[in-house]
Amino acid sequence: MFTDRFLRHRLGATLTPEERALIEGGVDRVKTLEPRQTVAVAGRRLSHSTLLVDGFMCRYLDDRRGLRQLVAVHVPGDFVDLHAYPLQKLDHDMATLTAVTIATVPHAALDRIVQDRPELARKLWYSTLLDAAIHRAWLFRLGRLDAAGRVAHFLCETDLRLQAVGLSDGRRFALGITQADLSEICGLTSVHINRVMRSLREDGIVSFRSALVEIHDPERLRQKGEFDPAYLYIDGQSLAAESAVEPGAGEAAIIRR
Repeated sequence: MFTDRFLRHRLGATLTPEERALIEGGVDRVKTLEPRQTVAVAGRRLSHSTLLVDGFMCRYLDDRRGLRQLVAVHVPGDFVDLHAYPLQKLDHDMATLTAVTIATVPHAALDRIVQDRPELARKLWYSTLLDAAIHRAWLFRLGRLDAAGRVAHFLCETDLRLQAVGLSDGRRFALGITQADLSEICGLTSVHINRVMRSLREDGIVSFRSALVEIHDPERLRQKGEFDPAYLYIDGQSLAAESAVEPGAGEAAIIRR
C-alpha cells in the first residue's frame, strides 16, 4: 500500500485501513523519478499533491548567486507538498535527492475527502502542521546551534523520522545525500561540514560513509544537537511495541535499500 508509512506512529493521528484506502483510491499516478530532478517550481500552479513512497526529496530556495538552501528534507511516508492543496502553488522549488517513487493525488480527489470525511481531513491538516513544527526546529538549529550541533540535530531528527517508518533501527540508516547536501541543510560550507563529520567520527559519536549513517553514541549525539524529539509528535509506545514484535526490522529495511 502506498500509504503504509503516512502518519505512521504519530500521536493522535493514526489512520484507519478505510482512511488509507480512501487516500489510495484518490491516487491517479505512481511513478519513479531519477535523483536530482526538479519536481515542482516556485510560483507554478499545481493541481495535485505528492506522496513520497520511497526515497528522499527536498524543498529549497536559491539566493541571487544561485546558491541553494535546503529548507526541508522529506522521507518516505511524507506528503511533501500537501500545503499546495489550499495554496495552489509553492513559494519554493521541490526536487528529488535520490531515486524516488511518488504517488500523486489530484486536488479534486482531496476536495472530495475534505467534504465527505472531516476526520480524515483533520489528519491531512495534522500532516501539514507536522511540517510546520519541523520548520520551527530547523530555524532553531540554524539560529542557535554551532556547526557540530546543527549536524547532530539533523541526524537525530532524520534517525527518528526513519525509525517511525521502519527504515532505521536507531543505530544505522541509509541516507542518500552528499556532504554538499548536508552543507546546504546546515548552512555551512562543504569544507566546514567535512571537518565536523571528521570530528564526530573521531570522537566516536557518529560516522557517515557511502550513504550509511552509523550512530555509535546516541546520547552524546542528542546532547551535541540539543535534540528534543517532542516536535515530531511520534508515539514512542507504539514505536517501541512494534520494535519489540519485529526486532531488526529497521536493519532489514536498510539492507533492502
